[in-house]
Amino acid sequence: MPATIVVGTQWGDEGKGRAIDWLAQHADLVARYAGGDNAGHTVTVAGERYALHLIPSGILYPDKLCLMGAGMVVNPARLLAEIDGLAERGVDVSPQRLKLGVGAHLIMPYHIALDGALESSRGGEAIGTTRRGIGPAYTDKSTRTGLRAGLMRDPEDFSEKVHQAVESKNVLLSTMYGQPPLDAKAIAAESHDHARRLAPYLADVSLIVNQALEGGKFVLCEGAQGTLLDLDRGTYPFVTSSSPTAGGALTGLGFGPRHVEHVVGLVKAFSTRVGAGPFVTELLDERGDRLRGTGADPWDEFGTTTGRPRRCGWLDAVVLRYAARVNGLTHLVLTKLDILSGFETLKIAVAYDHQGERLEHMPLDSKVLAACQPIYKELPGWSENIRDARSLDDLPAAARRYVERVEELVGVPIMLIGVGPGREQTIVR
Repeated sequence: MPATIVVGTQWGDEGKGRAIDWLAQHADLVARYAGGDNAGHTVTVAGERYALHLIPSGILYPDKLCLMGAGMVVNPARLLAEIDGLAERGVDVSPQRLKLGVGAHLIMPYHIALDGALESSRGGEAIGTTRRGIGPAYTDKSTRTGLRAGLMRDPEDFSEKVHQAVESKNVLLSTMYGQPPLDAKAIAAESHDHARRLAPYLADVSLIVNQALEGGKFVLCEGAQGTLLDLDRGTYPFVTSSSPTAGGALTGLGFGPRHVEHVVGLVKAFSTRVGAGPFVTELLDERGDRLRGTGADPWDEFGTTTGRPRRCGWLDAVVLRYAARVNGLTHLVLTKLDILSGFETLKIAVAYDHQGERLEHMPLDSKVLAACQPIYKELPGWSENIRDARSLDDLPAAARRYVERVEELVGVPIMLIGVGPGREQTIVR
């Protein structure tokens, strides 16, 4: 069977964990291809909520092999904490079920220190990073000075390399940012322990993926973040440091495009964004607060990783058409449709107004995008609670029309509709 790539079509937080969890039941392998623990996938199974940051969502199925590709940056301490946390809840996270690509780059304590120092130095021009060390780790990857996961096969040698790297980064921390030096000896010792535990998980993920595809197995490629956060295709500089778009799956996992049949785009029924950057349909009133929720419910719009409140607004079809184009989307998954229940009127941005000019396509210049105003189409809302809906016929007519309108505006069919946080709260079309 061919590969299916799952991507976020907005700024991340579209509910990829839920969709991947649903799609994973049909997959043989679930492989994460980009990002680090700045991402968070939330899955609810039998009333239990699992917040996953590095490990692919397929781990919650006992018969799935899960892979972490070379496109990722991985904090060994956080990966081990996630492994231990899942194991305590009875999830099998053994090396037989989880593989870490030898080419994945590692996030070290100095990356986290540099991330925080750099973001603080930006002052009012901060871009809203998670301060998890993602950017500095990808920087080291680009400058060919990073530490890759394969080094952990030899804990002693790895520990020495970490010690040298800490001492080198301490010079940068102190001279450029005025920060105190990190304890190189302690970090090296801790890294030795991490390497000893993670060495059994190391593997050539590209080889495993290609052998599976050639053998007719179904590989589900799990993305993180969203299209508008892509380093090349997003709202630069308010982006992440990796490639969350479909192309990132090929480079991050190491297989060719001939194997790809489906590219599934996740779209929330409204728009959210975390951090700074342009957001044309943002609502700064009680409607935005209503979309966000209070934070009392895990389903509310607060970051899985950071807990930060998300900026909320109406759905933006301009963004979705852009995402469909750059990813080559074949299907959409619409999530959180239930959150729109109770709104008398709903809006979808169908174009932008930029200084009197109508724009049908998303401008790539962030300054231009920030100056755009949304051109909306209004749709009637619905009052019914739809969390028990299991088919299109169970939805109110206005909710069905909303789904149809999204398809019409984007030009891509919707295959799944999420109407609640549970695995079973899914409408299959």
